[in-house]
Amino acid sequence: MDNNMYGNNNGVVNGQFGGNMVPQQMNNQVQPVNCNQPMNITSFADLQSYAAGTVVRFPDFAEGQPFVARVRRPSMLVLAKQGKIPNTLLTAAGELFSKGGAGMDSDNENMLADVYGICEVIAKATLMQPTYEDIINAGMELSDDQIMAIFNYTQNGVKALESFRKE
Repeated sequence: MDNNMYGNNNGVVNGQFGGNMVPQQMNNQVQPVNCNQPMNITSFADLQSYAAGTVVRFPDFAEGQPFVARVRRPSMLVLAKQGKIPNTLLTAAGELFSKGGAGMDSDNENMLADVYGICEVIAKATLMQPTYEDIINAGMELSDDQIMAIFNYTQNGVKALESFRKE
């Protein structure tokens, strides 16, 4: 009987559900079932690197005053679980995140304050260096463009910031 009971598939054993998931060789190259190219399994060192955050340029404070920060993309569910989104804002947060904000109730007289409250919670959780508190303690405040850029970054990554960049 052939030692490779699953058949030869270029060094990769077929997974239980037909995907190429388990490597025969002792490397980390695998073919994820939802990807067209072989990739390495995420290592502990990669996770540590990701935890250090990403350096991103956001809209400037003013001309000649760039805003570059180390950030992370927080989870809204984790923020809610940790109680960082007040119960009074949970409904508004749900509306903001459903359908990309199109679910907001325009008849709600507190809508703008609710949106700002949610964006402030997100900015606090996102900014690693400088922190949100560092900015406030320096006597600065984030502009609407900066707050929205941070929010957009948390939802869509760096691609969401392309509209803020001027070539």
